[in-house]
Amino acid sequence: MHRIGFVPSPTDYNYVLSVCVKSYSFSFGEQTHSIILKLALHFNVFVGGALINLYGKTDRVLEAQKVFDEMPEINVFACNSLISSYSHSQLAAVAFDIFSVMIGLGISPNQYTFSSILVACSRIRVRETGIQIHCLLVKLGFHSNVVVWTTMIHMYASLHRLEDSRKVFNEMKERNIITWTSMVSALVQHGQPDEVMLLVRKMRQLGIGLNSVTYSTVFSSFYGLTYLNYGKQVHCQVIREGIESNMYVVLTLMSMYSKCGSTHDFLKLFATVSPIDQISYNSIIASFSHLGNDQEVLTQFTKMRRECIAMDAFTYSITLKAIGTLSALDEGKQTHAVVLKHGFASNVFVQNGLISMYSRCGLINHAKQIFFSMSAPDLVSWNSILSGCAQHGFGREAVEVFEHMRRMKIKPDHTTFLSVLTACSHGGLLQKGLGYFDLMNDLQVLPQAEHYACKVDLLGRAGQLEEAEFFIKGMPIEPGASVYRALLSACIVHGDVYMARRTAHCLFTMCPCDPSTYILLSNAFARWGLWDDKAQLRELMIGRGVIKSHPGLSQIEVKNKDHLSSVMEDQLCCEVL
Repeated sequence: MHRIGFVPSPTDYNYVLSVCVKSYSFSFGEQTHSIILKLALHFNVFVGGALINLYGKTDRVLEAQKVFDEMPEINVFACNSLISSYSHSQLAAVAFDIFSVMIGLGISPNQYTFSSILVACSRIRVRETGIQIHCLLVKLGFHSNVVVWTTMIHMYASLHRLEDSRKVFNEMKERNIITWTSMVSALVQHGQPDEVMLLVRKMRQLGIGLNSVTYSTVFSSFYGLTYLNYGKQVHCQVIREGIESNMYVVLTLMSMYSKCGSTHDFLKLFATVSPIDQISYNSIIASFSHLGNDQEVLTQFTKMRRECIAMDAFTYSITLKAIGTLSALDEGKQTHAVVLKHGFASNVFVQNGLISMYSRCGLINHAKQIFFSMSAPDLVSWNSILSGCAQHGFGREAVEVFEHMRRMKIKPDHTTFLSVLTACSHGGLLQKGLGYFDLMNDLQVLPQAEHYACKVDLLGRAGQLEEAEFFIKGMPIEPGASVYRALLSACIVHGDVYMARRTAHCLFTMCPCDPSTYILLSNAFARWGLWDDKAQLRELMIGRGVIKSHPGLSQIEVKNKDHLSSVMEDQLCCEVL
């Protein structure tokens, strides 16, 4: 148009900018912005709104805000564009400031305004704000708007108020497939697979057809062998409706089978899939991770690199987790280099993966270096470095990190306390560990079986066996096997035969077919010279049909080759993979 001397109107520029957003042609959009500035058309309220939308879609909210601030006049479209931009960014709380400005200027909000502000409520997860917006919606007469009410279902689900989501859904007079899918998603978020199946059956009874998004959401709710049958039932329905060839349905199916532990069904689907983009590769990598096949995770990651498929933070975090499990340090360092090369070194999820990977590989100093370089570590970051210190016997370092965490006013969770208690136990820091256990109640973090086992281990390692046994008897929950195993190990270390017998009897009652207790006690009897007791225990083991489990395996890398080693009785067997 410019070449033939035709001057486009503001409407033309508005259309061009909208096309740039839809086609992801953001570079051309920036060029168009330059022309708009040159012609002073950015003062036009509709062109300005389109520019805000352009920058908002590219997560450049500050530039969108600058365009907004320079507009001499604003309308509902410009406000909606900026609110939507903030709602989908890391600065979601600012969306409420723009909403307040909008109301103050007398600009009436519409359904798109409320849809965006409800998304912001979901992001910041402040219940009171969500309830206030809900009241305002009713007051302004939006209670029958299907778009806004559907977004509200998602908002309440994000605020962990499933009953409110259900109430909004049940009160809706009109529902579309997106509404039903949002309710399914709310149930998925709250781990209600049985409720998901009931809702799907109700949809079918009402003649509401499920689309690929609905099916993908349904599949994401099933996990573990318990729900494998549900997954297969819905899979049959997908085949019956002829959408089994949809790539994203197949990917969620694969993910479902992997989370349910059905390797056979997963591999059958995997054989039919040719990954073509980041989403498909990420889904496959995550599925192999669920199945514990970490070597295949690295294989798919390598294929992804060779095919020049762009990777994101999710790709790197899953791959780093697999590398840590395999203790493949060379691959870990290579992946770290790729992370640095592609600019993901400051991503908190990738940083957490690097901390965990280096900790598992034994390079705790590398893990600490990454942790202390983070500008905004989250709770997972703190837990990762604490876990690394605990695993490698750095008890005092773990205590220092935990105390630093408390000074930063970061509230620890169950995982945090489990790591610091384990570190204190392994480091012989009895008083510190007991103090931290009591701190759990002060911070209203309810101790679980693992935390009680850690306290028993703390007392047991310090030789306070009677105190440990007395503590177990006074536990407010039923002691689990891990608690008694900790006490039995301490009894064996300190040579308390009588308490070892009592503790082993409890374990035999709880887990009569677990070979570890029999073997542990049998070895102790041999060490104490109680050969008759050892023989009787062996007869009991045979009588109950208890079979020794497969020996544990250790994997090491020697000269770029992986080796497996297992200790069986009195010989060491090595096998090259």
